[in-house]
Amino acid sequence: MANKLLSMHKIRQILIFLERGVSQRSIEREVKITRKTIALYLLKFQRTGLGFNELLKCENHELEKILGLKAEVMEASDPRALHFYSLIEYLTHELGRIGVTRLLLWEEYIKEYPGGFQYSRFCELLQDNIKVKSAAMHFEHHPAEMLQVDFAGDNLHYVDTSSGEFIACPVFVAVLPFSGYGYVEALPNAKLPQVVKALNNTIDYLGGVPKSVKSDNMKQWVSKSCKYEPVFTDMLEQWANHNHIALFASRPYKPKDKASVENHVKITYRRIYAQIRNNTYYSLSELNKAIKEKLDQHHQLNFQKKTFSRQELFTTQEKQLLQPLPVSAYYIRHYTKAKVQKNYHVVIGEDWHFYSVPYRYIGKEVRIVYCEDTVEIYHENQRITVHTRNYKSHNYTTIKEHMPDSHQAFSGQRGWNPQYYLQKATENGPNTYEFFKKVMDSKVVIEQSYASCLGLLRLIKEYGNLRMEAACKRALTGYQYRYTTIKTILENNMDLQQEDNSAEYRIPTHPNLRGPEAYNN
Repeated sequence: MANKLLSMHKIRQILIFLERGVSQRSIEREVKITRKTIALYLLKFQRTGLGFNELLKCENHELEKILGLKAEVMEASDPRALHFYSLIEYLTHELGRIGVTRLLLWEEYIKEYPGGFQYSRFCELLQDNIKVKSAAMHFEHHPAEMLQVDFAGDNLHYVDTSSGEFIACPVFVAVLPFSGYGYVEALPNAKLPQVVKALNNTIDYLGGVPKSVKSDNMKQWVSKSCKYEPVFTDMLEQWANHNHIALFASRPYKPKDKASVENHVKITYRRIYAQIRNNTYYSLSELNKAIKEKLDQHHQLNFQKKTFSRQELFTTQEKQLLQPLPVSAYYIRHYTKAKVQKNYHVVIGEDWHFYSVPYRYIGKEVRIVYCEDTVEIYHENQRITVHTRNYKSHNYTTIKEHMPDSHQAFSGQRGWNPQYYLQKATENGPNTYEFFKKVMDSKVVIEQSYASCLGLLRLIKEYGNLRMEAACKRALTGYQYRYTTIKTILENNMDLQQEDNSAEYRIPTHPNLRGPEAYNN
């Protein structure tokens, strides 16, 4: 008999042909079932003691029972099945524990009950029970009703041009379940102020405010988790009140409560992460620009097996039902005080980043007002400087004009990178550039050459551009690429000596030297 039971549709076809007296060979050709299988089912029909016509009048569930085809009926009388189903709750629970596998459970099961099901049947029955218990309910989503938000599990990155390191950025994801229209943004960090900023950007992108917003129990969202009455953070409640929007949190460990955004995270991986995986970005704004381009392309694609896109569905049926945007966005401002350090910088402890102020305020107490984008510094109610906020820990943001004159000169003199020195050498001449490059290439670590390059720049200032170019030209004919080589040439005026390339060198005449005539014989 076939390994798999025939469907009731096929069984009824066989019965119809048999009732009409059609041969098994003809049934095989019409129904596409082997004669061996047809013969086995014919035997089942005959064992019932009922005619073909009577069997055809039975309902499907009655026919299954009469023929003994229902799996539950067959296993109900099987003592192995009775024992297995008595353990099903325990097995399902254990399978959810860390490190527990089906093989481990079967080994324990068969050790206790040696006559039980073999591994393949054990797994099949266990899986059938899991499927029944994991049934999913279909929800009807109403337009403009709810926004679901979450963070993607994997970060995106950009390259810091000053250090060359990869900066990891958590990715905020939001979606309207009705239309599937969403928003994605990479953030400098996942702290609450950044979440609020991302929420502001989301409703601005949507062009309106939905009636509610739901997230999971992340600490930025919920200060006290509870299945029935979660407590939201104060800042988030202020944002919600400002925008006339209700806050919801999904039940702990119930990701299906926000299934739409979970699915949107998967879409984000496929439509954004995968599309930009081979690109390199050098700032957060550049990364977010690429994200927005891919997101817009995703919105314009048609749904599978549908003739309209998320963009069309959102524009035609949902956007007009959103609440209007508030007159001004919810704005977070932080206030703190600091004493200007000896290096004319103050620090924001939240990020541990240092910002410069004019050096004349060293030792003074200043007031710092900062938000997610800017840092303003005040002294005696007068704003003395403003910076773009930087989230890089233990780093400095410095405006050159805030430095004392001597510090400005030293900073400009040092250059701090090979491009600076090579640019200065290029301005002096091609030979100077070539000598500077030789000096850098001669060191194991390029930073070792900076002091030599600084000394060479001072020689340009002392002896002038033309003499330095001539000295480098002379030094390039040798093999010592050092600061002292150029200094020696200039101090001894060797760069001023004219090279005599016109004189032809001849071997001096000597009586012991023989000419070609001595070899004629």
